[in-house]
Parts: sequence; structure tokens; C-alpha cells
Amino acid sequence: MLVAGTTFLVTDDAGDVPPGSGEGLFVADTRHLATWELRVDGRRLRPLTVTRTAVSAETVLAPPARRGEPPPYVLVRTQALDASGLAERLRIRNLRAEAAVVEIRYEVSADFADQFELRGSAEYAKPGAVRQTAVEDGSLVLRYRRESYAKRTVVTPGGPGRCDRRGVLWQAELEPHEQAELTVRVSAGGAAADVDAVVAARQADLDRVVAGFALPAIDDPVLRRAVHSGLDDLATLMIPAGREQVPGAGAPWFLTLFGRDSLITALAALPCNRDLAAGVLRALAACQGTRVDPARCEEPGRIVHEVRAGELSRFGQVPFERFYGTVDATPLFLILLGECGDAALAAELEAAARAAAGWVLRGVGAGYLTYRTDGPGLVHHCWKDSADSIVFASGEPAEGPIAVAEAQGYAYRGLRAVAKVARDVWRDRAYADELTGYAEDLRDRFAEDFWLPERDFPALALDGAGRRVDLLASNAGHLLWSGILDRRQAEGVAGRLLSPEFFTGWGLRTVAAGQRPYHPLSYHRGGVWPHDTALAVAGLTGYGLTGHAQRLAGGLLRAAEHFGFRLPEVLAGFGDDEVAAPVPYPHACSPQAWAATAPLWLLG
Repeated sequence: MLVAGTTFLVTDDAGDVPPGSGEGLFVADTRHLATWELRVDGRRLRPLTVTRTAVSAETVLAPPARRGEPPPYVLVRTQALDASGLAERLRIRNLRAEAAVVEIRYEVSADFADQFELRGSAEYAKPGAVRQTAVEDGSLVLRYRRESYAKRTVVTPGGPGRCDRRGVLWQAELEPHEQAELTVRVSAGGAAADVDAVVAARQADLDRVVAGFALPAIDDPVLRRAVHSGLDDLATLMIPAGREQVPGAGAPWFLTLFGRDSLITALAALPCNRDLAAGVLRALAACQGTRVDPARCEEPGRIVHEVRAGELSRFGQVPFERFYGTVDATPLFLILLGECGDAALAAELEAAARAAAGWVLRGVGAGYLTYRTDGPGLVHHCWKDSADSIVFASGEPAEGPIAVAEAQGYAYRGLRAVAKVARDVWRDRAYADELTGYAEDLRDRFAEDFWLPERDFPALALDGAGRRVDLLASNAGHLLWSGILDRRQAEGVAGRLLSPEFFTGWGLRTVAAGQRPYHPLSYHRGGVWPHDTALAVAGLTGYGLTGHAQRLAGGLLRAAEHFGFRLPEVLAGFGDDEVAAPVPYPHACSPQAWAATAPLWLLG
């Protein structure tokens, strides 16, 4: 997979996109190539080697041959990506002592499918949609239109290549041992560029992102490699959001602005890079909620959950271009702004911060930050957003309105953070005192309402009837980070998190083993999320529980080393007493932003 902003390419090992696969070239949530299949003399080739970097992929290909019959030619295929599309170069070498004529062809199609069509099994009506294919000025042009929504893909061959309505074709005449070079460009908009120019420009972009991090000296070689690998991944995930560059949540399906993901990523990076935080805050302030719209879960002051640009979001067939269904992005916004330490930015975003604080105060003033489970979009509006994630220890689903524990912790930390800004930057002492009062009241009530005395552990949530959802879950690590627990509670949580039920040896299970809902291959009921573990490490460090923090950090670094120093979004919950190595989780995003920055939490 190659990634460049909101553009990504997913192929098979040969660099092809076979027809009927879920692969392709995607730009801003839309698939611009549904077929991209190289054939030489009518045959698909066999990959011999594949070398991928952050900016390109090189595949060495040869035709299938019987044992003892060397292939007549070899082809080196180089692919590179920029924001507008794909640049590809083919170098074919005749390996024979005789001249040869070789026909090289790309089979091409574009269905302009919205990525939501490919991620699920639902079918979406598209009344009035029109598709067209034509050869214009030597290029193959594929068009799609539905009302005012229009997309196009332009395939332009270099040199002697020609197009027909099926794709691109060359006739390569090769002398003995001669090499020929062919190029092709696939664009969804913007000027064409060759592979070398695309690679150079893309590498320069990535280098600029990494150079923006002022890292401390890192003595541990595993941590050092994990940090640098994570920053390389983060650089590939940077996307435009208005006039800002922000981290997209993850590849392939989440290359867009996500409130929660972008904020947690920026918080992890904050000690090393304040510019990233400023970009995230400005981008989110620009699309902050301004009105009450139940269909989008929009409310005044609320920070957006997800921004989309595809056809289905444009026509409201999936939850809109801006969807606000998250309970935690708004307090996280306050935390990041308050802890950024940038007085000029705090003054610039004062109106947005006051609106966000107002949204939080309306929630905690009435009790807690809650969300409904019967509204639009996802069932759950917290970071564990699977439909089956918030359940009792018995397996009974919790019904809303639900108050998840970690959101209250975020609210506590966020109110305190913005109170300091109000006092020091806005010079509004009365408002600062009001925010602090709400935070302290929230902490007192939380200790009474959420604590499970028989487990000496916090409840995962309160359900709509006020019952404690008694599933033991890793959300308690977020509470450590928030500072909402008292010292005795923190020590109890620390001991439980380091127990074999939670700690796999590589990280924290999202749900402690031994409970009825636990499943080691469940996304949120047993899988291990690196950012979840890293937040717990930061929380333990904050309470001075350094021994516990070091054990968790050591486990996470063991996992990083196993995965080639690139931490995935999530791994399976099998422990090191069950398997010899951490087990990958099927379909995990990699790279993924808050996994990429998880090692940064360990620097503290």
C-alpha cells in the first residue's frame, strides 16, 4: 500500500488491481481505479521481488516459465503516489540473444465507488448516475457524474503508448539484451509528473514532517527505533484539512480528519512538536458545531468526529460530510489547547475554546457526558465504538444514555486545563474559578458513582438507568492519565492493570481475560491497542508509579520489535504465556496515527 495525503493505492504483490477486488486507487474517499492490471503478451506476470518504501514500490516481474526454461524477459515496475494520483514506470529488458517484439498492456477501469460501499455489504442507490469512457488527446478519460457531483480519471501514457477504451497499449521492439522504458500517469486532477519527480517531492514532504519533531536523546535502542519508525509513519498520514496539515487517523480507510484520533495523536506528540497541535486545533475549530442538528449529532461547541468527502456522504447516504457523534473529542480539544502552552494560539481560539467548554459544562452540569445509543451513525460514541463494546460482565449490552468512564476523566482534565488558560491568558478569573469548580465537583461525584468497591476498580460506564457497567476494561488506564482518581484508587488500578488478566506481556487487553465478554480476537473486547497501553503508561508515570509504567512500556517495546518497529492499530489479546509472539489482529490499520505516536508517550 502507498499513501499520499488522502490518496492511497492498494494492489496485489504484482502491483496490479485485479477486477472485482476491493483494491484500487482511492482519492478523497473515491475509487478512481477499480482495475489496473498489467499484461505482457496477453499474460499476467509473476512477482519475483517486491520492495516498498514510504514513497514508492518496486516490483521485479517475469512471465511464468517451466522449470529449466529461463524467462525471455524481466520487467521492473516502479509505482509512486502523490495527492493527485499514480505515476508508474516500466523497464523491460530482453534477456534473449534474439530481437523480440513484446506487447505491453494495462487493462483499466474506474467505478468511482465510495469507500463505504467497499467496506460493508450494503448496496446504495445512485439515481441518475452517468459513467463515460473516451479517448481524448491521447489519454483515456473515465468520467462519473451524479447531479452536481462529478469525478474523472485520466490515464496518460508516455512515449509511443496509445489508448483505447479498455486501457493502454505499447509495442516494444527490443534488440538482444536491450532495455526499454515506458511510463504512464493516472491522475484524478492536477498536473502529470514522472516517477522520479513524484518520489523526490513526496520524500521532501515526509522529511519536513519528521524534521518538525525535537526529540530528546533516547538511550534505549528499541525505543529509539520505534519512535523514529512511528514518526515516519505519521509523516505518511499527514493530510490537508483546510489550510492546515493534520494527521489522518489511519490507512487505508481512515485518511481523513477524525476529532478524537487527531487530538490524541497531537497530545502524544506535544512535548516534541507544538506545531502539529496548533494545526489540529485550528482545523477542528474551523468545523466546530454551531447549531443543533440531530441527524449529524451536531451541537453548538461540539468538536467533529469525522469529516468525509465521498459521494455517499455528499448525498447523506452515510452520516454526512461532517459527523459529530463523539462524546470525547470536545474535552480532548480543551486538554490539547490548555496544555499546548501557546498563549497566542489560546487567544486566537478563545471563542472556540469557550464554546467547547460550554458543551462540556452542559453535560457535566446535568450529571455526566453521555451519548445515546439509538441515534445516527455508530452505536457507541467513545473510542471503543464497536456495537458490542460497552457491556456488563454478564454480557448484557448497556443501553443509553451512556456515560463512559474515560470521557468523564477527559472532561475533568480538560476543564482544569482551560481554567488555567482562562486565568493566565484570557484574564478571566471568574470563569477560571467556575471551570475549576465544575471539575472538582465532577471528580467527587465520579469517585462515588463509578467506583466498584467489590472490585476496587472503576466501572466501564454508567448506563441509562444509572447502573454501573461492571466489565473490567482498559479504560481505567485513561482515567490514570486524566488524573481524576485519588492516590489509593490509582494504586489499585495500577495493580489490576499489571495482573495477568489484563497484561499480555505485550500490552493491555481492552477487556480483562476471564470475563464472559472477553475474546482475544475482538476489536474492543480483548484486543490490545498500543495507544491504549501507552496512555496507561503515561498515567502511571503521572502518579509516580514508575515500576508499573516501566513494565507496561517494556511490553509495548517487545511488541514493537516483533512488528519491525511499526506498531499496528491493534493486535490480538493472546498473552505471552499462550503464544511465542504477539499475534496480528486481522484487518488492523497500519500505519495508524495514534499507534504511530504511541512510543512518544513512553518518552516521559
